[in-house]
Amino acid sequence: MNIASNTISIKSIYKDFKAITKAGLAISVVFSSIAGFMLGIPDFHSLDWIVLLKLAIGGYCMVGASNAYNQVIEKDLDALMDRTKNRPVPAGRMSPNLALFIASILTIIGITLLYTINPKTAMFGAISIFLYTSVYTPLKTMTFLSVFVGAFPGAIPFMLGWVAATGNFGIEAGTLFLIQFFWQFPHFWAIGWFLFEDYEKAGFYMLPTGKKDNGTALQIILYTVWLIIASLLPALGYTGQLFISPIAGVLVFLLGLWMLFYSVRLYKLRSAKAARTLMLVSVSYITLLQFIYIFDKFLR
Repeated sequence: MNIASNTISIKSIYKDFKAITKAGLAISVVFSSIAGFMLGIPDFHSLDWIVLLKLAIGGYCMVGASNAYNQVIEKDLDALMDRTKNRPVPAGRMSPNLALFIASILTIIGITLLYTINPKTAMFGAISIFLYTSVYTPLKTMTFLSVFVGAFPGAIPFMLGWVAATGNFGIEAGTLFLIQFFWQFPHFWAIGWFLFEDYEKAGFYMLPTGKKDNGTALQIILYTVWLIIASLLPALGYTGQLFISPIAGVLVFLLGLWMLFYSVRLYKLRSAKAARTLMLVSVSYITLLQFIYIFDKFLR
């Protein structure tokens, strides 16, 4: 019985750790950092696996810490929403103090690991945590501009990888930042659309007009267009060492049209199903874009 109890206990601790750090989201963010890192190194022979491992672990710690802080701050609001009420803190499986301790440890480990790569990487990691927890999180119950503020820490991981690889923040890192910055808007507004009623229970302002209306749908289309333009900048030859071939440019453009199609579809249908589909397409978009950039760099 003791062995069984210990197994159940270890499993539950593991599950709660995944939940408090939002493992799925954290891993996808880490992937963005790795993509930026691969784009930043001169060639595959220059790949330093130790640095890459430190970036991955440090990046996970930073994202996990942000999510843990967020769940401590929003524990009472999380308890009101169906999608979050079973998280460890609002469900009572983990005390706020323990969650805060975990977040603090992850912050220390994350910043330390990123600092061993280079100081700029640690600085941007720290800025990301600060903006997410101290600015974005409290603004969610005050104004729809919270999504705009949240887009800044959300856009850091892609360019963080470049900074980790090169030690520099220039036009290349700025372009990667810009791509993921514009991507945040159609992605999170789509989420805000199909979870509108749930967010409303907690008083979160996630849509630009505050409603599931034409104004919000039009802004989603507009930011999708800006995303496509930003994604094609490396094909124009004005982004320093970051550039893609004409073939990759065509693929990125087609990828953008695919996402634009579902943005327009949401405008026409204005349904939760269309918004959910757009959210899934947006996740596929950013992942496939990063793969295209990487394969184009190493195969051309």
